[in-house]
Amino acid sequence: MEAFYKTHTYLVEHVQSPVKRLLMDEIDWSHRLIGIKGSRGVGKTTFLLQYAKDHFGSDRRCLYINFNSFYFTKHTLVEFAAEFYAQGGKTLLLDQTFKYENWSKELRECYDRFPELHIVFSGSSVMRLIEDNNDIQDIVISYNLRGFSFREFLNLQAGITLPSYSLDEIIKNHVQIAQNICQQVHPLDYFQPYLHHGYYPFFLEERNFSENLLKTMNMMLEVDILLIKQIELKYLSKIRKLLYLLMCSSPGAPNVSQLSKEIETSRATIMNYIKYLKDARLLNTLYTEGDEYPKKPNQVYVHNTNLMYAVNLENINKDAERKTFFYNALHALHKVNMCKYQLDFCIDQHYHFRCENKPENGKHYSKAMYAVDDIEIGNKNIIPLWLFGFLY
Repeated sequence: MEAFYKTHTYLVEHVQSPVKRLLMDEIDWSHRLIGIKGSRGVGKTTFLLQYAKDHFGSDRRCLYINFNSFYFTKHTLVEFAAEFYAQGGKTLLLDQTFKYENWSKELRECYDRFPELHIVFSGSSVMRLIEDNNDIQDIVISYNLRGFSFREFLNLQAGITLPSYSLDEIIKNHVQIAQNICQQVHPLDYFQPYLHHGYYPFFLEERNFSENLLKTMNMMLEVDILLIKQIELKYLSKIRKLLYLLMCSSPGAPNVSQLSKEIETSRATIMNYIKYLKDARLLNTLYTEGDEYPKKPNQVYVHNTNLMYAVNLENINKDAERKTFFYNALHALHKVNMCKYQLDFCIDQHYHFRCENKPENGKHYSKAMYAVDDIEIGNKNIIPLWLFGFLY
């Protein structure tokens, strides 16, 4: 136990989280079992350690452990939690939970046996903590940790503190909001760097970002999909090829029959792979209102613009980039569907958007909203694209 405390103390003392993540204030920390989901690379470990630092400091009633430890090949989580609890422990922070075989059953046992113990655990975005998990679905609250928003990236890079805004606030007051922001900083100076490398916090590390992102993407495929979904390694090459083909044609309607021929697998398997790639947050799927998996999506998008640059270094389509940013920014908090009215997106079955460099020849639908690139301040139903990066 003492070795875990030493590791915890070192990690908490050395954690660096230059941006306070909005999720930190959104979580109900009084709940006894909390799951933090997120794709690889978005900062789940840092998030847990920052919580320990901010709320407990050197207090030994909180302990961070990582299931990478070989200790848990011989000892159970329940045994460990019992010892921690007996010594006065109150909050366990569990990282890399999916690497522990019986994690959900033992989390349930810990919850039932130790009534004053709080457990916060991290999990891959591929894990279905509530939908398919009978052990803990009635006791766990699940939250999603996303990559940096443009707001978080801008605050960090410019050394300022700008608040987030709701979608309704942006739509109703975007001119005033943009004017207030532009009095402090020129957001367009930072927008293209964000699209290239600002979503994943590891851009702060002194390593080549693109190579690091490619490594992270492959880990998503090899661990978050193959290991968690228990897919044989021999199918990895098919999933990698499918991902590449879809990313190169994104955004676009997937030709499942053609893909099944190229990948040499069935149509049903292609649809399953697309679902897994979406769960891993490598892709996004766009449906018309009322449709969802297992139906074929109307369009497939790359999950975020950083991934576009990692795969297509020199051939970024600016229209695809605009739409990918907008979809990624909106889908975190809103329902995003295919729009029926020759526009791009329908948000929450209410707002209709088109993403453009500028409305063609000044002609546009009066009832539609326009997310427009390369402008700092909009007018009426023309809203700067970058401002949608302030939703969280």
